[in-house]
Amino acid sequence: MTDIHAIRSCFPSLSTGTVFLDNAGGSQVPVGVADAARECLLHGNAQVGGSYGPSLASAGTIRAAHAFVARMSNAASDELAIIGPSNSALSRLLAGAYADTGPRDGRDHLVVCLHGHESNIGPWLALEKRGWTVVPWTDLPVAGEAYARSVTPHLGPRVRLVVFPHVSNILGSVTDARLIADLAHRAGARVVVDGVAFAPHRAVDVRALGADWYGWSTYKVYGPHASVLVGTRDAMVEVVGPNHYFIPDSAWPKKFEIGGVPQESCAAIVGLGGYLRFLADGALAPAGGVKPNSVAWGDAPIDRETITRAFDVMAAMERPLQRRLIEGMRAVPGLRILGPQDDGRDRVPTVSAVIEGRSSRAVATAANALGLGMRHGHFYSHRLVRALLPGGDPEDGVLRISLVHYNTPDEVDAAVTFLDRAARRGVD
Repeated sequence: MTDIHAIRSCFPSLSTGTVFLDNAGGSQVPVGVADAARECLLHGNAQVGGSYGPSLASAGTIRAAHAFVARMSNAASDELAIIGPSNSALSRLLAGAYADTGPRDGRDHLVVCLHGHESNIGPWLALEKRGWTVVPWTDLPVAGEAYARSVTPHLGPRVRLVVFPHVSNILGSVTDARLIADLAHRAGARVVVDGVAFAPHRAVDVRALGADWYGWSTYKVYGPHASVLVGTRDAMVEVVGPNHYFIPDSAWPKKFEIGGVPQESCAAIVGLGGYLRFLADGALAPAGGVKPNSVAWGDAPIDRETITRAFDVMAAMERPLQRRLIEGMRAVPGLRILGPQDDGRDRVPTVSAVIEGRSSRAVATAANALGLGMRHGHFYSHRLVRALLPGGDPEDGVLRISLVHYNTPDEVDAAVTFLDRAARRGVD
């Protein structure tokens, strides 16, 4: 399904007049996602653990959500997918689990890429107070073999984990996560990959990447406000989740889901399946809408092949938009793109820039007043923006335009036209 009008009709918010150019901060949701959450709250809302109908339905919803995100990630098993409130929270949870478990086999060093999102940096740096040693990896996270191999000097017999982003949410570049994982594994270390900026654009495949831990956020992949952390069985057995003492250590993912997971979020996560089927095959949800107490809310559980086809459609739709945006921005006088300036497959359509002599805050504010929803700042990649703009103010930071498959060429042209005018005439 590549009919942009049919696709956009699935997203009520796209008809409000706002041009959504900040999708890397959070995507819009198709109506089926909201319908599933509403149906759960109104007709399927009960505490789990009982043998009566609504309680069993709630348990089924939670199981279905874990199955769904496991398939989305291509995890080896549903029990290896942890659902939580945010990637920041899950990263801190994971770091805490390693801190509580302690070093293993004399491995007490952590190699941490310092130029990613702070959610996957700060929690690991905090482990220095618990006796761990952080080895800073300061190369810019870009595509290609050179960056991947730049981790090699940091590896050694005491390294337990290598922590890095799959995609930079500022540069938009896709790192060679597989090569990094291979290098780390040869040195006896595991990898923790921040996949939040990758997941909206391509199908996540933790097994193909060789990732021991991989995090991504459903609210940036057309779903509700929640996040996912997927582990391998070998990685999970090395740490103990922080949930209550009477919950067995092997009770995955429950041992890592403190207080449980919101049922309405689980319902909404599974509700995304209908939209992915629509993208993959042009198939709409059956008449009558979503139903509680069905393992996939009115449909058979979505399979991995359908997920992959849906994301192939997204990538194919994004590629010309990315090309159009980058070519347009390169023609704007005084504008400097931070990150790859080509439109190859080693980047996603998240494009950051600065305009010489212009405040990023002022430009973004003027754009917002015209209904162009771009933003400015450091986007929680504070350390990276400081490195890219030495002497600059990270709070003013960069201008960022982030597209997804439901954006249109006209929206791209409107953004480029505005940037050109701002560069030539200012925004006062």
